[in-house]
Amino acid sequence: MGSPQESGLDLASTKNISSTPFWIQLLEVLVKRTSPKKKGKSKRSRTIMKRRARLERNRRSSSRNGRNEFVKKVKVLKKLVPNCESRRMETLFQETADYIMALQMRVKVMQIMVNTLQGSDEEY
Repeated sequence: MGSPQESGLDLASTKNISSTPFWIQLLEVLVKRTSPKKKGKSKRSRTIMKRRARLERNRRSSSRNGRNEFVKKVKVLKKLVPNCESRRMETLFQETADYIMALQMRVKVMQIMVNTLQGSDEEY
């Protein structure tokens, strides 16, 4: 674009009208002509944006699903361990560990009883 004379503007005659809406409109037209045109988003960038949005949705839903699965497993664990009504995870896991040890001791006692009744001397 060049000087204002090339575009058909005479700065000497427009000095006094700088506050009029016409001057503002004229400046806007000049700015639009000189500013680079913005191109629309390419097909590739739209595809990338869609892929990112899909990955973000999947990430959010999988984290929710992961939490839901964890909550379900904790509920099942509370049902498996007798007399377990604790709300704290630490207590729940401690009671679960104690229950497992008690079950192991019962199994050992039963094995000893079976071996004794059979007359075998093997120990487990």
